[in-house]
Amino acid sequence: MSPHTTSLSSLLDTGGPDRSHWLELPARRESVRAARHGVSACLRSWRVPAEVCADAVLLVSELVTNAVVHTLSSRVLCGVALIGEERLRVEVHDYDNAALSPTRGRPTVDCETGRGLLIVQEVADTWGAERSTRTKGNVVWATLRGACV
Repeated sequence: MSPHTTSLSSLLDTGGPDRSHWLELPARRESVRAARHGVSACLRSWRVPAEVCADAVLLVSELVTNAVVHTLSSRVLCGVALIGEERLRVEVHDYDNAALSPTRGRPTVDCETGRGLLIVQEVADTWGAERSTRTKGNVVWATLRGACV
């Protein structure tokens, strides 16, 4: 679980329609690519700096992959929003009613999986997980600074 305990679950709703973007996708591996492309196009249209955009797309890729692989949910909800002048927030919600808490893996050198939340921890300024008020499942969120537009 994240060392960051600040819950920001309502922040995506405060950005307004021109400052937040949502994608609901089937919980299938091919949805990871659709989420990356959708978020990337949105962030380019908002003129988010390329480095922040690349980090956000990486976060979306890891979080959607985790939602697809580790929940019983048939759909995932992916959101991105500009918060204030400097921050970008990414959220991935599932519809799984089980109270799951994501944990960072401890992969061995030979493991090909298990590094998703380690990557999120390194790339994001803050991140966390909690119950989703939007889907009644789980949400994993991350924030990035430097999203000046």
